[in-house]
Amino acid sequence: MQHGVSMHIDDIKHKLRKLKKLERKIRFGGDPSNPAPLVWDGFFSLRGPAEGNAKYSIDVLVSMDAAGYRGVIDDYFAYVYYVYYRENGLPFDELKPPAPLEYLDLPQGADPAEIKKRFRELAKKYHPDTGGDAEKFIALKQAYDKLV
Repeated sequence: MQHGVSMHIDDIKHKLRKLKKLERKIRFGGDPSNPAPLVWDGFFSLRGPAEGNAKYSIDVLVSMDAAGYRGVIDDYFAYVYYVYYRENGLPFDELKPPAPLEYLDLPQGADPAEIKKRFRELAKKYHPDTGGDAEKFIALKQAYDKLV
């Protein structure tokens, strides 16, 4: 059984390495010498616990179901294209800034109703009048304002 798990890990590592190459191709025409940081580095770590700014370690990805894994990959590509559009001065009206979405723990495809609902949930939790943290509430409001 352990062999099956390591094959799964190897499969995911292989796919993640392909994603890294694909990001280089999308953003830099495949040029490996471009010094710009990759979105990939902020998303994935091929080692055990997530390193540095990586959101997902290999252990976390292996434990996900197919839908969860697909969601991570979708969010990754949305972020890659967001950065690509910004870097190249292209209009990106359809794409929402990733950082506020991340703060609200929402996917790139979140519609205005989902954003509003999540904001209200977190506002109840962070509002100073209900015993929450004023700084977190201000950060939440700023994230929400960037999305609406």
